[in-house]
This record gives sequence, C-alpha cells and structure tokens, in this order.
Amino acid sequence: MIGWQIFPTVLAAALIAAPAAATSPQAGRTSAAASPAEMFGLAERLVDRGRYDEAKRILRLLESNPNRDVQNEARFRRATLLIKEKRPGDAAVLLRRIVDDRPDAAPARLHLASALQAMGDERAASRELRALRSGDLPPTVAKFVDRLSASLQSHKPFGLQVELSAAPDSNINRATRSDTLGTVIGDFDLSDEAKAKSGIGIAFRGMSYARASLSEGVTIEARSSVEANLYRQSEFNDIAFDLSLGPKFRLGPSNVRLEAGATQQWYGMRSYQRVLRLGAGASIAVDPVSRAQVDLTARKVDNRLNDLQDGKGIGLRLRYERALSPSLLIAGAIAADRFSASDDAYSTRSWQAGVSAYRDIGRTTLSLGVDVGGVKADERLALLPFARRDRLTRLQLGFVNRGLSVGGFAPMTRLVIERNKSSVEFYDFARRRLEFGITGAF
Repeated sequence: MIGWQIFPTVLAAALIAAPAAATSPQAGRTSAAASPAEMFGLAERLVDRGRYDEAKRILRLLESNPNRDVQNEARFRRATLLIKEKRPGDAAVLLRRIVDDRPDAAPARLHLASALQAMGDERAASRELRALRSGDLPPTVAKFVDRLSASLQSHKPFGLQVELSAAPDSNINRATRSDTLGTVIGDFDLSDEAKAKSGIGIAFRGMSYARASLSEGVTIEARSSVEANLYRQSEFNDIAFDLSLGPKFRLGPSNVRLEAGATQQWYGMRSYQRVLRLGAGASIAVDPVSRAQVDLTARKVDNRLNDLQDGKGIGLRLRYERALSPSLLIAGAIAADRFSASDDAYSTRSWQAGVSAYRDIGRTTLSLGVDVGGVKADERLALLPFARRDRLTRLQLGFVNRGLSVGGFAPMTRLVIERNKSSVEFYDFARRRLEFGITGAF
C-alpha cells in the first residue's frame, strides 16, 4: 500500500513499467533486479517486523530512483519511520522536500505540520495547516485539519532556533550623513563619530524556550532570546538579551499568551537601556486559511545613558496572515505605540504598517516585505528649532535555499533597504544591509 496514496496514478504507472528482472548473458546465469514495487513491499515487511534501520536503507536506495514520484514516496515512508522514532527534525527535512516538489501533496504537508508541532514550532505548523486548507481537500480530511488547527499547542519541553550571518552594512550606526545639525542658534558641525559609518559585521539571532504543562490545555513557558550585531569597531556593537515567562492556554477559538519579561540592551559594549514589560497576546483562527494575531504590551524603560529618556509606554500590534495557495502566503500588520518620557521632547507617538508575501518556488522560499512608519515627538528639544517628526520606509527581500540544507539548516540571503526622513538631521538616515548566512530550513 502506498503511504496515504500521495501519488497513486503516476506511481502505479511507473511501477508497472519497471522491469521485474534482467537476464545476464554471462554463463547463462540470471540475476534478479527488484522493481520499486518489490522494494517497497520488502521495506514494509521489515517495518512490520520492527527492523526499521534495514527498512530505511532500502528506502534511501529508492530515493535515488530516477522517477520523482518513487523518490517522494520513499521519502514519505522514511519520514513516517523517523516520526515513530521521535526524530521530527529529520522527518521534517524529508517532508519539506516532498512539499517543495509537490505543493499539493496534502498527506506530506499534514505530516510536516505534525512534525513542526513536535519540534515546538507552532507558528510554522499553523502556517502549513493554512496552506493545506487552501487546497481542495475531501470533507473528512478538511475536518481533521480544522480540528488539528484548533488544538494546535505544542508540548515539546525544550526548543532552540538560531540564525547566523555575515552582514555588510552601509550604515551600522543608523546615523545621518549630514555634516551639520541645525539649532536655534545656528548650524553645529557634526563630528565624524556622529555620522554614518559603514562596515561588515556578524549578525546572530537565537531563541530558546522551555515549557511545562500545568493542567489540561494550560502550559507555562519560559523564553530567552539574544540578538547581536558585532563589528570590528566594538563601539558600534549592538546586543540585546530578553527573558520572558508566562502561561499559554486556549480560550474559545483563540490561543492566549500572557507574559512578564525583561530586556537588557548594550550599545558599544556599554549598558544602554533596561526594559520591564507585561504583555498579552491572542492568536485567532479567522477561517480555515487565515489567522489573526493581536498583541498588547506595557513597558517601563530605564535609559542608562540619559535619565530624560526614562519612561513608560504601551503598544498594540495586529497581524493577519492568509494562505492564497499551498505555495503562497501573504501577511499584513499594523502597530501603534505611545511612550511618555521624563522629558516631553522624548515622548513620542508612533505607528507602523506593512505587507509581506512568502512564495515557495521549487526548493527556494522567496520573501518580500514593505513597511512604512512614523514617529512624532510631543515637544522639541530646547536647542532644536523643530520637534522630531520621522517617516520611515523599509524594504526587505529574502531567499532561503533548502536545496543546499544540511542538518535542518539552509543558506539564506537577505537584503534590507531603509530610509528615515526626519525633521531633525540627527535622525535622518539611509541604510542598505545585505546578510549571508544560515537559518532554519522550515
């Protein structure tokens, strides 16, 4: 029996056409050449006897068959064995390969979602289920997918995600290229240290978590994350470390998360600011192919370099994702923030809006995003003629090539272009950044 009959018509034709035996002319002896159907049958019998390693060796041989459908059937069967052996990461690599070749392979995508859930990557699992639901599914399968989507909440006790890249950057300090700063008493010359610097750095992003079940449907989760941009000139190093803790539970159609967290940021290897926050978020299934996320956060900021920038803030963010097809996802987000500082010149109202799209093309995922935003200060600094008013535009283009993935990691390239126009020259900057590195293959 072919695993869930992923490719029944084409595969059946391939198996019927395959030769059952070849005759050697030497010494009149006959050597048997097993057909794919016979090899699949042998692998199935080995599985029934619990001899998984031998079955996987046969399936690896079938993965090199010139017929792509035979390859994918072998990958699917080996992935199911890896899932039984509690190796979801290895299984996900194989299943992702099938989905890359056949975006409409519903059983493979469903198993991929289950593997991602077992790995603790709920967001990726949910995305695969929405992609699956955007296709044509039998009613019974569609209902099963909906139930799985509704109950999606991973219980893997530990998890880790990392991304590492080299990053040439035209403006590592997000500073102005202007030579002067306009003030109420005339233009001040800016030193070279206050102007834009280019450089090549190392970018690292990592996230780990641990979770434990408190009761049926309720877990408590601790998360830590670090983001670092490191340069040869250490005075431009930017490092942030974050810790959070809180419960996750289901409330009606929503998965709800509450958390308390703290962030420590260093700039130039000196303590820059500390942030304490309380947050609440909900992920809501709008329909079978769409999901909305709402997050509300309150924070207290302690700026270690300037007490006038200490204060409290509150932010709201909404995000909507929709699968248009098994290989195309679009998303939109909007956010608003209010920060009240000790000095009104540092108190701000800000907003941001953006759209993005993710498209699988073979074994490559292409992503494109555009964001715009604005910042407005309550008052001007005494020395400046105008209150700060910014308008930011950001373009991001990325590629992840899973064809070269090793150990669950794949090479990625990301281009970021930013332009911030400001009424205060000090905040007016342009930036181009190109990242080459590795990231998770999912």
